[in-house]
Amino acid sequence: MPLSVQKLASRLTFRQLQVFKAVYDLKSYSKAGDLLGLTQPAVSSQMRHLEQAVGMPMFEYVGRKLYCTAAGEEMAACVGAVFRELTDMQNRLAALEGRVAGDLKLVAVNTAQYVVPYLLRSFLQINPQVNVSVAVVNRAAALERLNDNSGDLVIMGMVPPDRPLTSFPFLDNELIPIVPDGHPLLDQRSVSAEEFLDNQLLTREPGSGSRLALEVYCQQHRLKMESTMELGSNDAVKHAVLAGLGVAVVPKLSVVSELALGSLHALNIAGFPLRRSWCVVYPQARHPTPAMQAFIDYIQQNIAQFERVFRRLGS
Repeated sequence: MPLSVQKLASRLTFRQLQVFKAVYDLKSYSKAGDLLGLTQPAVSSQMRHLEQAVGMPMFEYVGRKLYCTAAGEEMAACVGAVFRELTDMQNRLAALEGRVAGDLKLVAVNTAQYVVPYLLRSFLQINPQVNVSVAVVNRAAALERLNDNSGDLVIMGMVPPDRPLTSFPFLDNELIPIVPDGHPLLDQRSVSAEEFLDNQLLTREPGSGSRLALEVYCQQHRLKMESTMELGSNDAVKHAVLAGLGVAVVPKLSVVSELALGSLHALNIAGFPLRRSWCVVYPQARHPTPAMQAFIDYIQQNIAQFERVFRRLGS
């Protein structure tokens, strides 16, 4: 016969729930111990007491791999809800004192990694109790994060118009055509877009924001776009151009140092730079947490300052 809630609560401790969550998340007793500062025997002891209180095993080994049981999955759902409620309570208590606290999970597309540190510097000075994490992913992964609501705010360009998303632009993203020092196109008085694209074009992978912007430009101007090589990051594209493998269209902020040193050059081509906007994006159905709202307000209130900072960096 199941224990009453009162009896179960008297047998369980918060520490047991904390240890359970760590083991569940990490799928390892030893890793859970490292995370919580406990020895593996201490973790095993806490889990044994929890299983005795519930009357069912939470985990089982198959070979050397740890698996969660059906009872463990039920416990995980309950424990997850408990920790979310505690987090919400902590945030609400901080708000009552006029402070903003809690976690803020930012997701940035690859090209935005050059922007995010400058956004965070003053924000964290104003809100030191906000714990920020930043995941840098490609555009496809960023859209997936928006679909499954696994991040708080996404920083990206070219927001899909056919999805229920809330977004606001806050900074121009200039995409420029670059060539390495000594490239033959630098000797020409003028260069057309068609000539540039015919010089072994290096691009990001399909679905990336910078590639999509170039594809839209080529479609609008009826230009043929053939990629000689596809690379998985802007840094990889930049180094491929530096190595003399071809030419590329990249975010200006990703090559500021190389332009200043003269190892890369931006060509003056009609229609460039391509101008897109960095946007802060989240699902319309998502109600912003205090930390999310604080970041949104901070960005909106400092757009002019960001423009000055990045204009200075890009000059």
